[in-house]
Amino acid sequence: MKITMSVIKADIGSVGGHIAPSEKLLETVRKHVQDKGRGMLIDSYVSSTGDDVAILMTHTGGVDNAPVHKLAWEAFLAGTAVAKAQGLYGAGQDLLKDAFSGNVHGMGPAVTEMEFEERPGEPFLFFAADKTDPGAYNLPLYLAFGDAMNTPGLMLSPKMAKGFKFVIMDVNHTEGDRIIELSAPEDLYDIATLLRDPERFVVESVWSRAAGTQAVSVATSRLHNIAGKYTGKDDPVMLVRSQMDFPATGEVLQPFAIGHFVAGCMRGSHNMPIMPVKLNSTISYFDGPPVVSCATFCIRDGRLTGPVDAFDHPFWDRVRDHVADKAMDMRRQGFFGAAMLPMNELEYTGIMEKLAVLEQKFAVRTMKRAA
Repeated sequence: MKITMSVIKADIGSVGGHIAPSEKLLETVRKHVQDKGRGMLIDSYVSSTGDDVAILMTHTGGVDNAPVHKLAWEAFLAGTAVAKAQGLYGAGQDLLKDAFSGNVHGMGPAVTEMEFEERPGEPFLFFAADKTDPGAYNLPLYLAFGDAMNTPGLMLSPKMAKGFKFVIMDVNHTEGDRIIELSAPEDLYDIATLLRDPERFVVESVWSRAAGTQAVSVATSRLHNIAGKYTGKDDPVMLVRSQMDFPATGEVLQPFAIGHFVAGCMRGSHNMPIMPVKLNSTISYFDGPPVVSCATFCIRDGRLTGPVDAFDHPFWDRVRDHVADKAMDMRRQGFFGAAMLPMNELEYTGIMEKLAVLEQKFAVRTMKRAA
């Protein structure tokens, strides 16, 4: 039997600014999914990361299933009603359209889905990031699925040694999904060439070349492309199947110990290190730092066992301390240089408006000629 896993995520309101949704909002979304999903869903899990609410659903309807997407959309509408009643900040922020139109693609919420035949043992990881964009997953995926220094399974497993196919999307192209398929290891330098620019090129999915099955699905939507203006960072979600034909769970998690620098934080305009956090963590420092949580599950006949919190371990406390130090060092640089995103990536218009005014005040100095 083919199982579909769907994750649909949105920021629909939070307490104290961009910190966390209220308990009543979360419970409203959870109850709506449970009540209205009977007969449609096999199982579900509702969680929050920072100010975002994510709905993980298992079913047999395939990807882009209209009833499943509508269920999530209406759950977010119910949560938004609570947010408005409680006076939460940014109520309904990610719901950018007025009416549901078949699926939630292009409507604001982030979506990632995968359909597959279950293996006898089927572990997977559900990542949710806040205060950053989909390119935040580029480096971890490159290391986990392409670098034997990170993933010894690429040497030790005969199936994994055949490599993986990366499907990479140009998220600046708004007229349609502009993608390229590249295979590791032979195209590894080309993959690196694209993934070094995480604001434009984003891993959409990764596939086993030996088994022909999907290992990774990433939500690649860019909110500013949908809304035409800044409405917040994209806060991407990701599903990763692990073990057997795919990297081990530890090989997938290892790259997050780097605390690599990503776009995000205050007003979505800075470069800051991403911090692996425990499930249902809040946002605090400088509207950040950018955070990522990881809920691990096993699945059988579509029913979830878990979650186990992958980042709730003493090792990750040490990583969090290191990331905090990196974040504070970068903040000491304020607005200068690499601390902020380049001009073309700033999603608030204030600086561009100032530059337009200043441009008119520039003058070309005339050099005096020597007598």
